[in-house]
Amino acid sequence: MGGREYTANVLEIDKRFIELMNWLKMKHMTVRLSGAPKPEGFAVYKIRVVDSGGKTVLKTEDSFLQFAMGRLFASQAPEDEPGDDDVKPEDLRLTSMPEMTNFVDCAGASLPADIRSWAHRNIELTHSSVISTEERRHAQRALSIMLNIQWKGDYFESIDPVEARRILDEELYGMEKVKQRIIETIIQINRTHTLPAYGLLLVGPAGIGKSQVAYAVARILKLPWTSLDMSTIRDPEALTGTPRVYSNAKPGRIMEAFAQAGTSHLVFIINELDKADSGNFSSNPADALLTLLDNLGFTDNYMECMIPTGGVYPIATANDKSRISLPLMSRFAVIDIPDYTIVEKKIIFQRFSLPKVLKRMGMKSEECIVEDDAVDVIIDKYKDQSGCRDLEQAAEHLAANALYRIETQHTDRVVFDAAMTEKVLEM
Repeated sequence: MGGREYTANVLEIDKRFIELMNWLKMKHMTVRLSGAPKPEGFAVYKIRVVDSGGKTVLKTEDSFLQFAMGRLFASQAPEDEPGDDDVKPEDLRLTSMPEMTNFVDCAGASLPADIRSWAHRNIELTHSSVISTEERRHAQRALSIMLNIQWKGDYFESIDPVEARRILDEELYGMEKVKQRIIETIIQINRTHTLPAYGLLLVGPAGIGKSQVAYAVARILKLPWTSLDMSTIRDPEALTGTPRVYSNAKPGRIMEAFAQAGTSHLVFIINELDKADSGNFSSNPADALLTLLDNLGFTDNYMECMIPTGGVYPIATANDKSRISLPLMSRFAVIDIPDYTIVEKKIIFQRFSLPKVLKRMGMKSEECIVEDDAVDVIIDKYKDQSGCRDLEQAAEHLAANALYRIETQHTDRVVFDAAMTEKVLEM
């Protein structure tokens, strides 16, 4: 649109906007439509409330209209995106019943059909005179959670594999098998424009960067991520939520993850999957995960609705795959990641751990220099520890010591040799 506005007759309206236009008429609101003419009619990009003279009036309805417009545009097919960067749905959250009712009435087309029907039922429930105050509160809370999530379709935009490889090389050293599998996943997404049927299960010792792989994938897919730590979950209701019949009922962690992300497209990082079968015989958290991983839809007991999961990409981590049940294992493409060699750990310290710490502490590379023999001391000190977490902690220890010397002794840089490094690490 480039900041220009056009005047044209509205000859044809996308079917997703019909309800919005009807709602505006019902509210007797005078509006100005901004957009661009097309052969089939007028493409609306923005709506503003105006007075009788056509002057923009600042009203609460304005922010609501932009919220509704953002959701409606997001529900369109990707090839028909309008490209208006001014519409920011995240600037407003639906909390009151009038707002939520208005949204369903005028922008219900942005919701999946089953969620739209669910929303109408719950709105009717809040108006019922035969339910308790507690039931009404639960219905309103469930509506607020559901309607503030942007429910997208299964379509995924193409991803540049060259840029994806750059991100992987920037975030991870080595792990060529993992990187190859991720690039293969991206190629598949680009061909089908849908997520693969299987997520990734990364198996290996602690500290080798399994979670870092998951964060890199979320960055490549340009999706928010959420994590579930299965070692802390003993009751499946922690995942599936509790029924509304209880006064203290609430959604499960999976539904809360959607709510926090504000979108149905996200990366689920399931940490310590090998501890998912830790419940009792009749109540196992692993069973609740299966429906999420099948991408057939997930039912939360509190929401009382089937949640579409086609936009969820699961990445699980585990230390011991022998403890993972076969049903769970079959939902993933399994990648075994061995521990790093001594040579690899040395390279990781020099190219990743130390530069990362220096950047975090606002230091320049020339202010903290760790000589080769000093790196050998660090590697030898932690040779019995798997992964690289100890290397980053050592880098932070040295960098903090260097910064202290620079600030108190007014020197330009600190050079760590083997003897000095050993002395600092023993402090």
